[in-house]
Amino acid sequence: MIERLHAIMARLRDPETGCPWDVEQDFATIAPYTIEEAYEVADAIERGDMDALRDELGDLQLQVVFHARMAEERGLFDLRDVLDTICAKMIRRHPHVFGDGQSPGWEEIKASERAGKSADSSALAGVTVALPALLRAEKLQKRAARTGFDWPEAESAREKIDEEMAEVLAAEDDAHRFEEMGDLLFAVVNWSRKLGIDPEAALRAANGKFERRFRAMEAIAGEAFTSLDLDAQEALWVQAKQAERG
Repeated sequence: MIERLHAIMARLRDPETGCPWDVEQDFATIAPYTIEEAYEVADAIERGDMDALRDELGDLQLQVVFHARMAEERGLFDLRDVLDTICAKMIRRHPHVFGDGQSPGWEEIKASERAGKSADSSALAGVTVALPALLRAEKLQKRAARTGFDWPEAESAREKIDEEMAEVLAAEDDAHRFEEMGDLLFAVVNWSRKLGIDPEAALRAANGKFERRFRAMEAIAGEAFTSLDLDAQEALWVQAKQAERG
């Protein structure tokens, strides 16, 4: 079936008879859609909506075919190369399944692959800049921790939050406050990691909780919601919170 999708994309990208919008796209313009589709896959999983997941996985697959087709047009690589590369990678990373039964470990194999691709020998090499900032912070911290650069226990990481909070409050101007707020958020991610909590998942859950409770407040107050003062809105928040907890 992927061959059919590949043929459809080739038709859409035809300069003479294709879709004008598809034809004018390039890697940079399509990249945001690729990221968006990945998040929509995650959203469908979060909601437990398997019909939506089937649909979103198709949209994500389309992104792979779209990028591969643009590369093929430039003579760089094609969809077969993409599939051959991931097949080889999965076999290489699972020698305990496809090889002699011995495996140095997933991270060690990936580190060896990175070393073969780049002259950058840093332990932080290969942490994608385009990742969401919260996720990238956690990955950077995990990489650094493998070298021994890490807090010995969660309490030390928590104390760093107090230190960074004080520096935010003591900031003398917006630029300094901006910098210190970043350090504070980075410290919170570090503490979360030391507690064994996925900070991205925790914040996603908090976003969902806030949205549910805010919508409940709006439903309770109706059109009068925006005219309520802060005390009345806070009272509604407590009511929505209690209703959610049952």
